[in-house]
Amino acid sequence: MTSAASTGSPVDGILSTATIVLSLVLALWSLVAAVRHRPPDRSQFVGLAVLECALLVLAVVALVGLGRGERPGEPGAFFGYLVTLVCLPPLAWVLARMEPTRWGSAIVCAVCLVTPVVVVRLQQTWAVVGG
Repeated sequence: MTSAASTGSPVDGILSTATIVLSLVLALWSLVAAVRHRPPDRSQFVGLAVLECALLVLAVVALVGLGRGERPGEPGAFFGYLVTLVCLPPLAWVLARMEPTRWGSAIVCAVCLVTPVVVVRLQQTWAVVGG
């Protein structure tokens, strides 16, 4: 496994770590709400908005890296993960609003558990060298 420092990837570092931690905290928060039979509340929606902002900043950093001439190892997969990543919180928002029961909180939890996986895959597709 290649360390973040050796790849020089714009999607590695404190910002990606912060998005992962934020997503996992929001997942835990939403899981507690779902277990307590609570629908998604304002705090979960605010958390999704903050997470989306962080993911958009991560996407902009990645695109700036591309603008400087840096290239991901797997461009097709990288862009697929990037688009998916920025679409996840809005998707959770819409689905949770459509399901104002504890299952709405479960939806937020599930999406917030998927988000760190997609961030890590984004990092891995950038770091691939030589296919």
